[in-house]
Amino acid sequence: MANEAVGGIAGDDFSRNIFLSFVRVHLLHHAAEGEIYGVEMIEELSHHGYAISPGTLYPILHSMSRAGYLACERRVVGGKVRKYYVATDLGKRALAEVRVKIKELTGEVLNPH
Repeated sequence: MANEAVGGIAGDDFSRNIFLSFVRVHLLHHAAEGEIYGVEMIEELSHHGYAISPGTLYPILHSMSRAGYLACERRVVGGKVRKYYVATDLGKRALAEVRVKIKELTGEVLNPH
């Protein structure tokens, strides 16, 4: 897994962990706006130039749900079960905290003195 390229970023552990952290924040952002599901988010991320596989995305969604950041509801769509996720209150609070930190840190990194 360490050598897998994710989203055009070399798959070393350091870069991969950073990328996947931003994916988590991106998922939480969209889930705070409304319901999301896996295939939709794979397509959304691809519009930003990131190729993420179902084998990477679904474990992230499941872990965020287990941790209490997302609530999951199963529905039958087109004869198949689809899992819809929405941000919980805990997830929305975490997103608010992360936004402040991201703004602070990226501001420093992207605009060095």
